[in-house]
Amino acid sequence: MRAVGIILAGGNNQRMRELSNKRAIAAMPVAGSYRSIDFSLSNMTNSGIQKVAVLTQYNSRSLNEHLSSSKWWDFGRKQGGLFVFTPTITVGNNFWFRGTADAIAQNLDFLKKSHEPYVVIASGDCVYKLDYNRVLEYHIEKKADITVVCTEVPQGDDIGRFGVLRMNEDGRITDFEEKPVAASGNTISAGIYVIRRRQLIELIEKAAAEDRYDFVQDILVRYKNLKRIYGYRLDTYWSNISTVEAYYRTNMDFLKPDVRDYFFRQYPDVYSRIEDMPPAKYNPGAAVRNSLVSAGCIINGTVENSVLFKKVFVGENCVIKNSIILNDVYIGDNTYIENCIVESRDTIRANSHHVGEDGIKIVVETNERYVL
Repeated sequence: MRAVGIILAGGNNQRMRELSNKRAIAAMPVAGSYRSIDFSLSNMTNSGIQKVAVLTQYNSRSLNEHLSSSKWWDFGRKQGGLFVFTPTITVGNNFWFRGTADAIAQNLDFLKKSHEPYVVIASGDCVYKLDYNRVLEYHIEKKADITVVCTEVPQGDDIGRFGVLRMNEDGRITDFEEKPVAASGNTISAGIYVIRRRQLIELIEKAAAEDRYDFVQDILVRYKNLKRIYGYRLDTYWSNISTVEAYYRTNMDFLKPDVRDYFFRQYPDVYSRIEDMPPAKYNPGAAVRNSLVSAGCIINGTVENSVLFKKVFVGENCVIKNSIILNDVYIGDNTYIENCIVESRDTIRANSHHVGEDGIKIVVETNERYVL
């Protein structure tokens, strides 16, 4: 593909509560064995993009470890590859990334030294499949300056946390509101953009010169009447996990057969970093219904309508319902967990009782197994 990829994975917000205390949102576990950023990375390689830059910042240790090798996504070895950029103090700059446009501006040499004519910019906190070639073809067909991938969200969702847009019959964006208080529609930006590389460099340099740091506000919204900005409709599964409720709902969606079939069995595949672990073990007395159980788990109790990530131990007489148990959690005997998200590396003591009664409860316990 005639494009270079950029994945924005440095942001953080308070809507993830305790879940973002030790990891970036792009590093959040999804669907038992994946990280959120795996979906954007897989879309890049499946679209033939061989050169991808990931811009990280907040709590990036876990994310950087996950991205330690490009081989899992099969990016270019001799030409191209996977590049991870973090904020760096230089002679001309001593700031952290102050926004999405500033993150690109501080790494503008990456774009200037590239030769591909187009750039695909994607967010690292969304779960979806998309062939970016189709977006690029649409972009060229419309002779657009910028193409924004958009989707429709159901009425009643928290639309105010997205960019809401309107298009005319030709697909050109006529209005763009970033995180409006009162949304006038349900068509939102999916956080995916296609733009010509030289034009992106020009717009980013101009924004930096004017001390403007946000890609959406200072480029898309500001130039919506000056540039030919078009919307490409995405009509397949798409979800943003940047709130606790959205993260919980997205993982629960993978308990639906059609969603599992779409991501796990239909071409193209979704790739992730692989760890050598034994398969899940179900001991006598274990009962599992409509759940995802990952490698390395040992089940002794009852698991129902739940997602268990890697290396989870469920003790005897335990009941887990409608919950998400993250990696490396030990659950002691006679424990009851319902409507919860249990943080990774937790030790849940025997005879514990955790129920999310007024929404999703996040369970964070001290892990005594690793205390010196």
